[in-house]
Amino acid sequence: MEMEQCEMPEYNPPDEEIVEILNKTRKIAIVGLSPKEERDSNKVARYLLEQGYEIIPVNPGHKEILGLKCYKSLEEIPFDVDMADLFINPKRVEPIVDQAIAKKIPVIWMQLGVVHNEAARKAREAGAKVVMNRCVKIEHQNMAAAKSK
Repeated sequence: MEMEQCEMPEYNPPDEEIVEILNKTRKIAIVGLSPKEERDSNKVARYLLEQGYEIIPVNPGHKEILGLKCYKSLEEIPFDVDMADLFINPKRVEPIVDQAIAKKIPVIWMQLGVVHNEAARKAREAGAKVVMNRCVKIEHQNMAAAKSK
């Protein structure tokens, strides 16, 4: 069986810019948020809630996750969000990024293992910041650790 090659990000913002993104961001739409507590998307969402971020679950299979109203897609969210955090298969990234561009979401963050350079280029050309193959929770913890030094 052939191993599928994971794309490597062509570009990620420097660490200072990631810190700035995390400081400015308040509302995060988590695409592919799982209701299962053991899943990374759920752990990250709970961590971000504890840190004071507003989480908007996006998962077409659920009405509510973590006690929060769940939307079927980014397009369905009736207000602006600061970031779309993608916990989805890289093959599903492009249409989600197109929705994020259409909604003018300023930051598109693809979690560890999620890279789609073509979609990222399109988003950057539309004016969005794109982070790929990084975990928002780990980056936030690194930022908090750096602050406390």
